[in-house]
Amino acid sequence: MNKNIARLRRAKATRARIRELGVPRLSVLRTGQHLYAQVFTADGSKVLAAASTTQSDVAEGLKSRTNIEAAARVGKAIAEKAKAAGVEQVAFDRSGYRYHGRVKALADAAREGGLQF
Repeated sequence: MNKNIARLRRAKATRARIRELGVPRLSVLRTGQHLYAQVFTADGSKVLAAASTTQSDVAEGLKSRTNIEAAARVGKAIAEKAKAAGVEQVAFDRSGYRYHGRVKALADAAREGGLQF
């Protein structure tokens, strides 16, 4: 089993548990060059808010788009956009990634921005 298949298997199990909660889901996608975050409805049918390092307002002034500082900026941006969409409570979907490094920085910044999870 390769690393990506194992990650997707972990993500599938996590998403099944989150779906039972019935709250919006904050999902993270981590690539080598960028970091993406989206808030979905409870059933996953609609995106309520999105932020990533590809957006100019998030990436402005960053030395690198792949570090913890960039992840924190994405977390802050997704919190602002989610609150503007009326979402305060979310379930954090780390997409099978370890809660470490960029994923942890994004989560911490989203909490500081006012999201509860």
